[in-house]
Amino acid sequence: MTARPTTPRSRRERPAKPALTKEGIVAAAVSVLRTEGLEKVTMRRLAQELDTGPASLYVYVRNTAELHAAVLDELLGTVGPAPAEGTWRERLERVLTAYTAMLFEHPSLARSALTARPSGPNHLNLIETLLALLDEGGVPPAQAAWGVDLLLQHATATAAEHTARDASATSQEEWDALTRALHGASERAHPHIAALAGPLLSGAPEDRLSWGFQALINGIERTAVPD
Repeated sequence: MTARPTTPRSRRERPAKPALTKEGIVAAAVSVLRTEGLEKVTMRRLAQELDTGPASLYVYVRNTAELHAAVLDELLGTVGPAPAEGTWRERLERVLTAYTAMLFEHPSLARSALTARPSGPNHLNLIETLLALLDEGGVPPAQAAWGVDLLLQHATATAAEHTARDASATSQEEWDALTRALHGASERAHPHIAALAGPLLSGAPEDRLSWGFQALINGIERTAVPD
């Protein structure tokens, strides 16, 4: 007995696709990021995910760079507000550490964040939180404004450096080569390196990150911006 041929369904009988929105596009991009990495977050891949054509996405997002910035802003919503307990310095460092930890979870996004310029609500909330904590500590407004940029640069660069190192197949070999070079430095040619080879390589990543934040906060607090 032969099976009856399947009757084609009319397009009118198919469930209607949800309307495209920028929020929906960004949500799909975050989903692709979590499962496939930022390199797969392209207009073509999202069009496939959303069952539409790439040209339709450009109505809401101008280019891939803007899309990646929007993805970064969406994930900044997970950083959260400043904790209620602790000194202003401690709370400031915790917010910055949470931002760095978010980037550690998404290695490709950490590298993209070095050049991305998010301007969404979550990025504004993060800047507002940092400025409020610096203001609570009595940091002059102009120094706080410039200082926020430095603090976020340090956090972003740290995350990008470590995630790139972790992704490299030769990272351990490179680290071993650097260790041998520093410990084998000539006291005559490089006396300071020879004396400080141990400290140059010492410290857990989280300790170095914390020290970097504190060094920057101290400098921001004491260094006036040019007139």
